[in-house]
Amino acid sequence: MALHTRDGGFIMPNAWDGLSALMLADAGFEAIATSSAALAATLGRFDGRRRVTRGEHLKHARLFGQLTGLPVNGDFEDGYGGTPEDVAATVEAAVASGLAGIGIEDTSGNPDRPIRDFDDAVNRVRSAVKAAKGRIVVTGRTDNFIQGRPDLDDTIRRLTAFAEVGADVLYAPYPPDLGALAAIVTTVAPTPVNVLISPADKVLTVAELQKAGVKRISLGPALYTHAMQALDQATQALVAGDLTTATTGISFERVSELLALVWQIPVGRAGAGLPDDRPGTGSDRPLATHGLELPPTAGRSGPPAHQ
Repeated sequence: MALHTRDGGFIMPNAWDGLSALMLADAGFEAIATSSAALAATLGRFDGRRRVTRGEHLKHARLFGQLTGLPVNGDFEDGYGGTPEDVAATVEAAVASGLAGIGIEDTSGNPDRPIRDFDDAVNRVRSAVKAAKGRIVVTGRTDNFIQGRPDLDDTIRRLTAFAEVGADVLYAPYPPDLGALAAIVTTVAPTPVNVLISPADKVLTVAELQKAGVKRISLGPALYTHAMQALDQATQALVAGDLTTATTGISFERVSELLALVWQIPVGRAGAGLPDDRPGTGSDRPLATHGLELPPTAGRSGPPAHQ
């Protein structure tokens, strides 16, 4: 919890694959997160409808930690299951997978009734906290605002209840404006509050969010969609016959530099494409494997896992 309690808090960007996780780590971020929406999109599925399994998300999150050595927060939707006991099992699995944090939403996966009843939502967070036993940071989240329920009073009531049953961090994506965000932060203090980018009406600066008392800033799928916008523009250029615009991006040498942080292959050789540069061959055999069996010391060194 140290990052959540220090002055100014921190930014926790969301990765969507191994390379994006490495890029965020190389930029100096102290912790990263998964994005359930970005993960689902990479698999060609919808978010929030239980189209991604608990096991798939755990493997995805575990990869980020193994590659970077950073604390990883899992954006685990409703906790993957219909009961509080299912939520507890997900938390136990997250702890076993080495995650530093986990988010539990009050969503239901049912588009006709997307938000769970108050008591059910609170019981699920309570179950998560009980299973966590202080081994993982639990974020209690209500999705009222993004599910068409712009009820600030109910949102604060839910967040307050989550804090009362032991949630370490509180989160309500996209409050309508800075006033609503400030009301949330003030009412639930001293429990740290996460904000998804900014209030809904205006994108603020990091300094403005810090001044409002926000302790953690996440980006959800925003970085992923930013990258997909570049791909969309390149695709349109390709359709128009513009190969120059379609193929402008970071160099593959930069990609190789990032991969070399874990695989310990000299950058010049990593990009050479020679037979002895294949993973697992020759004296430059990497520490990582596709089975995710990196040793604890692989990847970048980072702050202690409990952030």
